[in-house]
Amino acid sequence: MSGLVKGKVALVTGAGSGIGRASALAFVREGAKVLVADVNDTAGEETVKLIEQAGGEAVYQHCDISKEADVEAMVAKVVQAFGRLDCAYNNAGAPGEGFSIVDDTVENFDFNYAVNLKGAWLSMKHTARQMIAQGDGGAIVTTSSFAGLEGVRNSGAYVAAKHGVIGLTKTGAIELASKNIRVNAICPGPIGTALLQSAIGENDMARTHMEKLTVMRRFGEPDEIANAAVWLCSDQASYLTGVSLPVDGGMSVA
Repeated sequence: MSGLVKGKVALVTGAGSGIGRASALAFVREGAKVLVADVNDTAGEETVKLIEQAGGEAVYQHCDISKEADVEAMVAKVVQAFGRLDCAYNNAGAPGEGFSIVDDTVENFDFNYAVNLKGAWLSMKHTARQMIAQGDGGAIVTTSSFAGLEGVRNSGAYVAAKHGVIGLTKTGAIELASKNIRVNAICPGPIGTALLQSAIGENDMARTHMEKLTVMRRFGEPDEIANAAVWLCSDQASYLTGVSLPVDGGMSVA
């Protein structure tokens, strides 16, 4: 452990599995106390157990990021548990269903908006409010996607929401700089999470195709996104704000 965020308090949404769980564990390894938030209570509480087994401190809070009351309660819980909030990794999101623009449904578009865009805004809004109240700055990171940087066939609603996250990130960086709050985004490429593996299943052709979209010819690991999130929240990234960082094995330049 190098202590990148030693003594800091962090929260991670969507921390019950995949990138979120890896990130919660990474924040702890680097010296932070962590609030774990998720809609899946069993999974979220399991992440807390893993953190405690590793000798870290964590608490769990149920949070549906599309509901403002849940997000407010999440921020209140981290302050109640640890006294403050220094680092917010607003990671939670969901892909929705895949439709072409002409076949997409209002229900699917509304779902993507509620979770992937409104949820990102609500999380940014309330974590920033807490940091402003503390008066000594902080760092906010939100998960966008490689789909936030380009178009993706049959994913219009998701792509629109993830592009919106980048717009929120740039605007947040402008508005919060005077409060010493840095706001950045991460744009993951294909990451070998259980969600992606279940979507691909045994389809070796689909896996090979996705791997070839990256110049590194492989899926990323959740820890590789987690490490980027922790670094963006650390003092090593102290002059970096408003950036949407591709962590995608070179997909964005392929």
